[in-house]
Amino acid sequence: MAPCGNHSDGTTEFVLAGFPNLNSTGVELFSTFFLIYLLTLTGNALIVGVVGADHRLQTPMYFFLGNLSCLEILITSVIIPKMLSNFLSKQHTISFAACIAQFYFYFFLGASEFLLLAVMSVDRYLAICRPLHYPLLMSGAVCFRVALVCWVGGLLSVLGPTVTVALLPFCKQDAVVQHFFCDSGPLLQLACTNTTKLEETDFILAFLVIVSSLTITAASYGQIVLAVLRIPSASGRQKAFSTCTSHLMVVTLFYGSAIFLYVRPSQSGSVDTNWSVTVVTTFVTPLLNPFIYALRNDRVKEALKDMLRKVVAEISDNSLLLESPRKKTES
Repeated sequence: MAPCGNHSDGTTEFVLAGFPNLNSTGVELFSTFFLIYLLTLTGNALIVGVVGADHRLQTPMYFFLGNLSCLEILITSVIIPKMLSNFLSKQHTISFAACIAQFYFYFFLGASEFLLLAVMSVDRYLAICRPLHYPLLMSGAVCFRVALVCWVGGLLSVLGPTVTVALLPFCKQDAVVQHFFCDSGPLLQLACTNTTKLEETDFILAFLVIVSSLTITAASYGQIVLAVLRIPSASGRQKAFSTCTSHLMVVTLFYGSAIFLYVRPSQSGSVDTNWSVTVVTTFVTPLLNPFIYALRNDRVKEALKDMLRKVVAEISDNSLLLESPRKKTES
């Protein structure tokens, strides 16, 4: 890296320290996280595929679920492939350009997911508490525009901080990032300049995105719970609470870990604990979301069964078509 006080050039590299205090070998870690990554991709890809293919799922709720699964696929793909290659490599390096790109896409996709979770909670509130107005309020055009706002909002909100980080002076070549990816706190700790103003800006942005979306989500689910309590049937209340509880579990994990990591004035002071909390947002919630939000849903399970039947039928038809010319040739 360039001497202290100079900006990084194209040859700059960082070293990713990975997971501290683990006795597992690189191959064992690779196997574990590759399996997690594969399950995450499979579960979320199934949701995206079935929502796009089945006309019964062309509703606002499943449209937003499809967007959530897209975000989960992308956010894990930003982090895990590079981490997997490091498990099998002796040199855990990442170029400066790749590090900044990883930094940007991780926070862009994360911010978009927070906004989308707030939108999904409002969607459920309107569906349960305002059923007569729901078709008008959540039309197809409205859903598309709202989803677009979530994606663009995440993209623009982290653009300024990313450019600022990219222009920071770093003090030495092959500096060690005390994390398994280019997170904000560990990266700012390597800068050989005062980053207090940047950390304060990051805090304000994180507060606006995370806390505002959490407030909307909490208010929406609060109204949903009150509506559920008014259901006369005990079985109906139990079913509704079962769904709400599972949703709230994922939301609590996601928001709780993010608030711990990013909604504080200084992010670089607790580098040693950041990695363990980041595991929740990077591995746990993307893996759980398909099961919590969709794969426990009867309508989604039925659509998946129908899609599987179609795939099996097409494979059978193709095999018969291949067999027919062969039999004619033999005869």
